[in-house]
Amino acid sequence: MIPGETIHSPLPWDLPWWSPDHFVFFGVLYAVLAIVGTGLGLVVLKSLWDTMHPHDNGGHHS
Repeated sequence: MIPGETIHSPLPWDLPWWSPDHFVFFGVLYAVLAIVGTGLGLVVLKSLWDTMHPHDNGGHHS
């Protein structure tokens, strides 16, 4: 990419990382997406774990 050229896609290899505004915006965007994706993955894994290994609460559902 030539400095001053617009971005073609939001993929990391297509971004002008030398531009501070792109660096900050997309850096924060990718960090937030990674945190949300990790949290969602943990919730799915915990749900699968709880489904396959149910807890016996003495017959009481909470």
